[in-house]
Amino acid sequence: MKIHADLEKCEGLGMCEAMANDYFEVDEDEDHVVVLDDAPPESDRAHVYAAVQACPVLALTLSD
Repeated sequence: MKIHADLEKCEGLGMCEAMANDYFEVDEDEDHVVVLDDAPPESDRAHVYAAVQACPVLALTLSD
């Protein structure tokens, strides 16, 4: 699994960070997400998937 962030769409709302702060952090200066680890292990797949789905502007996607 790989995490992708579309910084053009991201508004820095922080839902992803609130749900999975091991993988996402909102850069307060830039107002967009920083992906801390773009290749989480299989054991964290459901956790990361939930955080990606929580993005209200659909700025995050996953690929295999």
